[in-house]
Amino acid sequence: MKRKLINWLGLTVVVAFVSYTLAVVISPSAFPGYNWMEQAVSDLSAETAPSRMLWNQIAALYGVCSVVCATCVSIYISENKVSTPLFRIGMHLFSIMNWISYVGYAMFPLADSGKEIASFQEIMHMVVTIAVVLLSIVSLVCLIIAGFKKDGIRGIRIWAAVALLMMMVGAIGKGAVPPQYFGIVERFSVFAAVGFNAVCGIYLFMGFPVKSDGCAAGT
Repeated sequence: MKRKLINWLGLTVVVAFVSYTLAVVISPSAFPGYNWMEQAVSDLSAETAPSRMLWNQIAALYGVCSVVCATCVSIYISENKVSTPLFRIGMHLFSIMNWISYVGYAMFPLADSGKEIASFQEIMHMVVTIAVVLLSIVSLVCLIIAGFKKDGIRGIRIWAAVALLMMMVGAIGKGAVPPQYFGIVERFSVFAAVGFNAVCGIYLFMGFPVKSDGCAAGT
């Protein structure tokens, strides 16, 4: 296949994944007393967090690269009529989720790490989080269902199912495990979306399973 610029832009998600992972791993070194097993990832980028500057430096490429990749995926599958309409709807919703996450968390960062949610900014941070979670779940469900249909992409279906399972583990685990292990299960949720975004970027780079007649293959 002859790759176009839009296909090569799929690789920006690799940069996003590496940037986010390094931020999660390295930023705690600038946050004395931070316990990754107990605290959420968002605590590292809170306005009052001592690790905020380091987080912003390391994760600088994460947000923009994720949005670029998700947008390119939406454009590509629309122009090439990849797979089924339900598949395309699922991908578009996932792209919208990336935009809301990027813009919403930039506008309403967590004001104070590990503290009670009380201020308008903190409430809006939670609203953004709810929107991101709901859009992620709905988009993944659409992609899973689309994968069972004729011309569905089975590989995407499997990856979407894995991502959804990780989100469920995170959501259920937050209320099921002791507080000292909250951070562990919370990371299942955050890396579910980041990981699936990476999968979509690789599919974009590979051109998705598109036949020469413009119809999607079911592989």
